[in-house]
Amino acid sequence: MSLHLDNCPTLVLNADFRPLSYFPLSLWSWQEAVKAVFMDRVHILSEYDRSVHSPSFEMRVPSVIALKEYVMPHHKPAFTRFNVFLRDKWQCQYCGETFKTHELTFDHVIPRSRGGDTSWENIVAACNDCNVRKSDKLPGECHMHPLRNPTTPSIYELQENGRAFPPNFLHESWGDYLYWDSELDA
Repeated sequence: MSLHLDNCPTLVLNADFRPLSYFPLSLWSWQEAVKAVFMDRVHILSEYDRSVHSPSFEMRVPSVIALKEYVMPHHKPAFTRFNVFLRDKWQCQYCGETFKTHELTFDHVIPRSRGGDTSWENIVAACNDCNVRKSDKLPGECHMHPLRNPTTPSIYELQENGRAFPPNFLHESWGDYLYWDSELDA
């Protein structure tokens, strides 16, 4: 059984052979990967058993590519709902339970009605039940303190957290590049 080309994403690595991003995983469509090969912007490290061809050319679809030029990662992560959930590992910071994205909201530790701002240092992931229970109270008033003090995460912290949440599809050729610094079995 062969994969349909639309099910052949390409893992994109930086020039240091690390993924550009773990979460979301840095993937390109097979079309983007083939275009990058033709523009001589990448090295092909691994290929699928599928090929694409024109009347005068044939090539195997890349499964892993590395950029020829290093792309500097951003120094500061964007302050987004998704990145708050990623920082907090999809865990409600009040009850400690883990939830799916659509089951979480974010909570102002110091409510806005009490002068709290919307920032990394005042927002935590919270399940709906805990968010409603906390309401507009200060943590000490309702005895609901976050499990971890909210802080601005580094890009590297978010990348590490993202490694714990792999996407549904992981091609076997990606393993050597996604977990290259994990401990080897003896």
